[in-house]
Amino acid sequence: MYALADADLRLDAGPVDYALIAVYFAFVLGIGVVARRKVASSMDFFLSGRSMPAWVTGLAFISANLAAVEILGMTADGAQYGLPSVHYYWIGAVPAMVFLGLVMMPFYYGSKVRSVPEFLLRRFGRFAHLVNSVSFGLAQVLIAGVNLYALSTVVNLLLGWPSWLSILAAGAIVLVYTLLGGLSAAIYNEVMQFFVVLALLVPLTVVGLHRTGGWSGLVHKIDGSNGDAALQLHSWPGTNLTGIGSSTLSVLGIVFGLGFVLSFGYWTTNFTEVQRALSAKSMSAARRTPLIGAFPKTLIILVIMIPGMAAAVLSPELAALKAANAADPGVQSLHGVSFNNSIELLMRDLLPNGMLGVAIAGLLAAFMAGMAANVSSFNTVVTYDIWQTYVRKGRPDEYYLRTGRVLTVVGCVLAIGTAFIAGNFGNIMDYLQTLFGFFNAPLFATFILGMFWKRMTPAAGGVGLIAGTASAVTVDMLNRFGVMHVSGQGASFLGAIAAFVVDILLSVAVSLATRPKPDSELAGLVWSLTPRDHRTHSETGDDAGWYRKPAVLATGVLVLTAALNIAFW
Repeated sequence: MYALADADLRLDAGPVDYALIAVYFAFVLGIGVVARRKVASSMDFFLSGRSMPAWVTGLAFISANLAAVEILGMTADGAQYGLPSVHYYWIGAVPAMVFLGLVMMPFYYGSKVRSVPEFLLRRFGRFAHLVNSVSFGLAQVLIAGVNLYALSTVVNLLLGWPSWLSILAAGAIVLVYTLLGGLSAAIYNEVMQFFVVLALLVPLTVVGLHRTGGWSGLVHKIDGSNGDAALQLHSWPGTNLTGIGSSTLSVLGIVFGLGFVLSFGYWTTNFTEVQRALSAKSMSAARRTPLIGAFPKTLIILVIMIPGMAAAVLSPELAALKAANAADPGVQSLHGVSFNNSIELLMRDLLPNGMLGVAIAGLLAAFMAGMAANVSSFNTVVTYDIWQTYVRKGRPDEYYLRTGRVLTVVGCVLAIGTAFIAGNFGNIMDYLQTLFGFFNAPLFATFILGMFWKRMTPAAGGVGLIAGTASAVTVDMLNRFGVMHVSGQGASFLGAIAAFVVDILLSVAVSLATRPKPDSELAGLVWSLTPRDHRTHSETGDDAGWYRKPAVLATGVLVLTAALNIAFW
């Protein structure tokens, strides 16, 4: 089992594959050139002039997230854990996206803020605002590094370039089109990249299922592969995913840690996603953005997870790794192969030339969309929330437009550095969930308490964020140094829960000991003090029609998600 030589992961691309990739890059850079003509102000560069239709922002919303997390991370999870991976979408995404569209977007869009940290500035003041701005900027360059690392692995496999050169080349490509067209270039590229990614995932799923004998054949092969097959073939209780031995505690970890704290923390407060909705042309379009994105989000897990499950039984290298991992969860790589290589191994073994070129373009599209989303949100927050607010106030708009372009370069350079950190993790999803626990879980606690409890004070906002982050980091360190013993991604779930609970408790305590803002300063920022008509939108013109009602879209996607949960129970 362990006598395999180091795996040859090189993709055997031919001239037709390179030609297809070249055509793809021509479109990517062309979109950047065209979008540049519409950039006349900082609002155009950072928020597309708030002019985008809902279907464009909805697809961009989901495409910005359809990056290393989904492609490498979720196929790795499908190979390693099986069906419990669906929880990242059906429990850990869709409910939060519905909440964002129905409840939180009216506050974001209605208050005319340019970023999520700016909302914190108005609600809590400068302390909480500065804490969140700095932590958000750090999180974005770390997550951009994940996408860049994943993108570099594809370049490395395709061309045989060393990792450092692959990372530099991949970062340069993203830099060019983001620098040219700002958010508009990123959004239009994300829409195109969404369909290119589907052109990778759908054929790979179909071919993978054909080679395993359909779904029943895949189930049979997994059932005979190792001792935890039952855990891989049922989504609940997901103990192999959480690393928590108790079924009851595992379900609680998934529902509360992933489904509530991590999920709502990511989807409702992460400016990388919210920025797409803020670029919409109306309140109705902004509310519909995450709801439109939720429909493909619900279904696309099937064409991401299934290829990972197929790779684990079709690839000898991955099958050997999985057997070693089952015996010792600490084994995350074997003979040059990690679970992160699942989709690349499947592409290598199953796809012919021509189709391979489309698949490689799909991988490149996914990683570039993710990195561009991180960089575009990084430059917006650092320009508006740090540079304009604390360093250089009152300058002409052209100055902030130039600053944003400079910070685009800075963000890409920093992402190149953090890409090497991501390379140290055998499963990228472990790394990302850890980061989300550090940064998003405490932010969601602060947001949700501050939005529904007018008594929460500015001091509590900043103290809660710092303490929550420190709690998540502490849990992670305890697990890394052996004080706790949680395998899989359970440590990130526990860290997120700790961050949320500590943030809430400390925020309540500090609020009761300090002075709150007067009610007159909280209109539009707190639910109870915001008139209903300020949270509603027009239903005329482009916003008319029952099928455009956010409540209708939300009901439809929740019913679809519930049906899929039952089908794959």
